[in-house]
Amino acid sequence: MAYVIVAQKKGGPEVLQRVELDLPEMSNLGPDEVLVRHTAVGVNFIDCYFRSGLYPWDKEKDLVLGSEAAGEIIAVGPSSDGQGSGFAVGDRVAYTIANGAYASHRVMTTKHLVKLPDGVADEVAAASMLKGLTAHYLLHKSFEVKRGQTVLFHAAAGGVGLIAGQWLKHKGVIAIGTAGGAEKCALAAKNGYDHVIDYTSEDFVARVKEITGGAGVDVVYDSVGKDTYPGSLQCLKTFGTLVSFGQSSGPALDFKLSDIAAGSYTVTRPVLFHFTNSEGYLEAAAAELFAMLESGTIKVVINQSFQLDQVADAHRALEGRKTTGSTVLTLSHSLESGG
Repeated sequence: MAYVIVAQKKGGPEVLQRVELDLPEMSNLGPDEVLVRHTAVGVNFIDCYFRSGLYPWDKEKDLVLGSEAAGEIIAVGPSSDGQGSGFAVGDRVAYTIANGAYASHRVMTTKHLVKLPDGVADEVAAASMLKGLTAHYLLHKSFEVKRGQTVLFHAAAGGVGLIAGQWLKHKGVIAIGTAGGAEKCALAAKNGYDHVIDYTSEDFVARVKEITGGAGVDVVYDSVGKDTYPGSLQCLKTFGTLVSFGQSSGPALDFKLSDIAAGSYTVTRPVLFHFTNSEGYLEAAAAELFAMLESGTIKVVINQSFQLDQVADAHRALEGRKTTGSTVLTLSHSLESGG
């Protein structure tokens, strides 16, 4: 049985409802389209932003959330150029794209897909496409960190934060992370962070100044927003960069251009899907990510797992800050039914 989880309207987790789909109708594929049977779907804060209406919808109702997933191709449409798409039935694939992943099956355009190597499990891919590629563009494109530099990364025990911490360690960067509570701080420390600040009991600005001898950091990666701004700016050294890539505590509504004059700072607000839509980025970045995963340099920690139709519970846990690492939704399919 094919189905999707829709947000019937903007609101809390209770708006998420299961809707059945017609699988044979989905198999009527157009040029460069394939039908993917999902095996695992990632859950991220961006899903909550869309569900609540914080991020705008492209339709009035029944929005399908979810921005990363993995699965198997079960049908392939014709290629637009007659040369073939490079994908075949049975291929294991993964993707990250804004919305649409909370589904048992999905019709996808092949330009959004990457093939999974044997050494990367479906659940790991579903938990790392959005988060891993986010870490990639943060550390390589938004501010390209160099060996010996010092960074501050907020939400260090989250899915992106744990991947970033390991990548920063690999790159020889001094990484300072913030997290809430002893358990999350310990987890961040095990995943590459040289220093971890418990924001529930410590002033992170004062601690960063102490750790850096008053110099500040080269860059702050901030996905928290309201609760960490303007403290993030105060942690920067002169000419430092603030990379704002989320707002889990709400938007920083008091931001003013004059704020960055205090240290000739640079502030950027990048979006992953602008990078993945640019020529060649998806394939190259995914190859780098998969190589790091296969070598064990980066290990993806999946600490929460829910069935797809239990996604409302996953949202409650995420928004309640009761999760660490990555959260995935799993699916079981009946081979006999073909669904």
